[in-house]
Amino acid sequence: MMAIGLSILSAALLSLSFSSYNFWFLAWCGFIPLFMALENKSLRQALFISFFCGVIFWSLTVYWLVHVTLLGLVILILYLAVYFGFFGGIFYSLRFIPVSIALLFLPASWILLEYLRSYLFTGFPWALLGFSQYKNLPIIQIADIAGTGGVGFLIILVNLAFYLALRKKLKLRIALVCAAILLAALIYGYFRLNPGTVSLSNEKSLKISVIQGNIPQHLKWNKQSADFILKRYQELTSQAAIQDKPELIIWPEASVPGLLYQDREEFYQVFSLANQLKINLLVGAVSRIDENYFNSALLISPAGVLSAIYHKLHLVPFGEYIPLKKTFPFLETVAPIGDIQPGREFTIFRQPANFGVLICFEDLFPKLSREFVKRGAKFLVNITNDAWYKKTSAPYQHFAASVFRSVENRIYLARSANTGISGFIDPQGRILGVVQDSLDKEIFVQGYSSQSIDLVSGKRTVYNRYGDFFVFLCLLFNISVVIFFLVKKNEQ
Repeated sequence: MMAIGLSILSAALLSLSFSSYNFWFLAWCGFIPLFMALENKSLRQALFISFFCGVIFWSLTVYWLVHVTLLGLVILILYLAVYFGFFGGIFYSLRFIPVSIALLFLPASWILLEYLRSYLFTGFPWALLGFSQYKNLPIIQIADIAGTGGVGFLIILVNLAFYLALRKKLKLRIALVCAAILLAALIYGYFRLNPGTVSLSNEKSLKISVIQGNIPQHLKWNKQSADFILKRYQELTSQAAIQDKPELIIWPEASVPGLLYQDREEFYQVFSLANQLKINLLVGAVSRIDENYFNSALLISPAGVLSAIYHKLHLVPFGEYIPLKKTFPFLETVAPIGDIQPGREFTIFRQPANFGVLICFEDLFPKLSREFVKRGAKFLVNITNDAWYKKTSAPYQHFAASVFRSVENRIYLARSANTGISGFIDPQGRILGVVQDSLDKEIFVQGYSSQSIDLVSGKRTVYNRYGDFFVFLCLLFNISVVIFFLVKKNEQ
């Protein structure tokens, strides 16, 4: 029972580091109770205890999915907990290798498990350990080299070092090496937080406004609510245009209450608004082309003409489509949705400057952001709708991913979310100009925010150039360790 209690404690501490309360510091000690629970346990016990910890952690962390699908939530939690189980099995194996190697082997293993989770079965890179630190600016600066995984590696390293120190199994010289690694990351972080370390182009700054309509989810596709929705966006857009005079105004994902190429009246009003205000307007909409539906971003020119369109590339399984639906028809009962088709092109919008758009949870996948920047994007935009999840920690957990995309590519990111969080992130991950009400509430409030951003030069970061090479190094290290000790065991 003691082991179960300790695993629950670990799950609670780790989940709190991902909550809206922003207790990021708990991640640096959150694994210690779990490590204690795994002491002197058999492999089977280690797998079960860690799996149980994972069930509790994910239940506390993605509970908000119940507002969409209860069955889907249960299946997802059980699936995600498997990775915790594997982690417990790896911790069990540490008893067979020296402490100095274990201190690197375990963090590398966690990063490999997270990477696998991020891409297997289309991927679910939600609540990656590094995301818990999105407001810990000095430590997340290493993301421009090692990505989110580099931050997660440090967190596991510190947890394991503290645990071994508590158990008096950590020699002073090894402790000093761990401290040196952490100190080096912090020094680099403080260096990068110096504004002079980010090279800006000679191009003028660009003023952008993001709109947060706060449209209730049950009204979004109610035909009778179309006029109400458009009126709210028109009012907020006009206020932003008149008061702040931006060059680009951004609406959230699927903000236009109609289908492009089908509902002409709704889109006529939107196009006319851009023409009336003489402004570039980026809006989210569902477009219907023949019999196919796409989750799209539309750029409307100041002349009221559609100048470019981007169709979302990475769709949400059980949110926008049912995977393997033809093979397993019963899966349609998991989530009540229609089928959306994926786009095929990385569209770079050219006005008023080059930028790329990430729709909904596309900001969770760093490969997409990297590709947009490689193709010439001077800043990134994320449009999303998290209204499904109500007043929970989901919007904060989602927002964390956008912070890392900015740091990894050293680029500004503008974010427009239906119910929040909407605002701006600078190349160091600082959160700028968030939409708030008079009580500083950031979600389920309506409004707009404007910000002048600098167009970052074409100088690309290490992470943008080489991607998840750090994950590859972790894989090489772990494979080398396993081979070495297997050969050594055979020789003995």
